[in-house]
Amino acid sequence: MSPVLFELLLRSIWETILMTAASGLISLVFGLPLGLALIATERGGIAENLWVNRALGAVINGFRSVPFIILLVALIPVTRLIVGTSIGTWAAIVPLSIAATPYYARIAEVSLREVDRGLIEAARAMGGNRWTIIREVLVPEALPGIVAGFTVTLVTLIGASAMAGAIGAGGLGDLAIRYGYQRFETSVMVAVVIVLIILVCGIQWVGDRLVARLDRRG
Repeated sequence: MSPVLFELLLRSIWETILMTAASGLISLVFGLPLGLALIATERGGIAENLWVNRALGAVINGFRSVPFIILLVALIPVTRLIVGTSIGTWAAIVPLSIAATPYYARIAEVSLREVDRGLIEAARAMGGNRWTIIREVLVPEALPGIVAGFTVTLVTLIGASAMAGAIGAGGLGDLAIRYGYQRFETSVMVAVVIVLIILVCGIQWVGDRLVARLDRRG
């Protein structure tokens, strides 16, 4: 691999990390509250409201049902409105975040649903309000699952960011398409695959170690 291509590889790695980290953070900030809202408003929840629950569920399912490559194209006007352009690393963060948020919301919902209802009822019996139950019971008890789900979301975002390279989002996917595929640079394609494997394994390893430390059952 030539020095120029190596420099492009390093820049693409940084762009992929940036896209994954930014969209992952946004999905955590918005996805976890959505997951909490789904759990709180379900039948028998601490803030039961079936109409809100069904409406939220329908919106989340709607976004999750659209394949990412279609969502990527469909959101071009929204991306251009928010970022000012529809290509580049920062532009890709918009559809990545919108795709990842409902995905993570459902993962968080599953983790939160596994919390022992006896603990919730005990907190209620001691006079705990909704926010106290969320802060002191739901989130702490579900934290290992929440972290594990966030790890899976980050890994999924790495693959999605590579897919976003197909429309000029930058990152490793863009490098692999423009140089590895279109210019038949096999070394570039091999390097991209190796880096993606390392990134995924690294994120998964860190996530697994963190979950193991948080899991009280261990």
